[in-house]
Amino acid sequence: MRTTFTRQTQPSRGVRSWWGKAWQRAVEEAAYSDAELRPGRTHARRGDVGAISVESGGLLAACRDGDDAWTVQVSLPVLEEPARRALVEVVAAEAGRIADLLAGNLAHDLVEHAEEVGVELLPYGGELVATCTCPHYLDPCPHAIAVLVQTGWLVDTDPLVLFALRGVDRDVLLADLHARAATGPGAPPVRTADLADDVELVVDAAVRAQRLVALFEAGAELPDGLV
Repeated sequence: MRTTFTRQTQPSRGVRSWWGKAWQRAVEEAAYSDAELRPGRTHARRGDVGAISVESGGLLAACRDGDDAWTVQVSLPVLEEPARRALVEVVAAEAGRIADLLAGNLAHDLVEHAEEVGVELLPYGGELVATCTCPHYLDPCPHAIAVLVQTGWLVDTDPLVLFALRGVDRDVLLADLHARAATGPGAPPVRTADLADDVELVVDAAVRAQRLVALFEAGAELPDGLV
């Protein structure tokens, strides 16, 4: 399934999560030199990248450069079926992990436990294969770097973007967890009702957060009952 994210703006406080910073390090590793990295970051900060489409194993976006616009495609390996099943088991192994993911948090121990069973979620530079329609002789070019940098902003706020790139988007993950709960393997069970409760709690928290942000930006006093 492809999901398209609207044009991004640079986070006011920069990339803050540990997994977002890990993505940015991978981008730095992927860059051939600072000659591509510096202008790529400038393109990203300036907002030259258009909407970013995310799907299993890849990204697609356009990047402006003066009067031209170039198309960037990025690919990275998706998880094979055994690795995907192992990842679902890792998410299901501890209560609250799916709720954390839906709330935009990627627990460090989840990634560590995934790595212990051979599942690599966070990419390294060599996995980020980028091409661009521009005439630059190196890949990733500055336009591809810009797309990768902005993708890092998406990953920073929503780690499920990372899951989707690895071939396990939100709907697939939830469906696999439901199927696991229904079949009842020997691992710690995750009941369908528990998943529903987790989702309801996360949605409620997101609504409250949106209301708090709106009130804060308007300079209004925050009511005790909303916090």
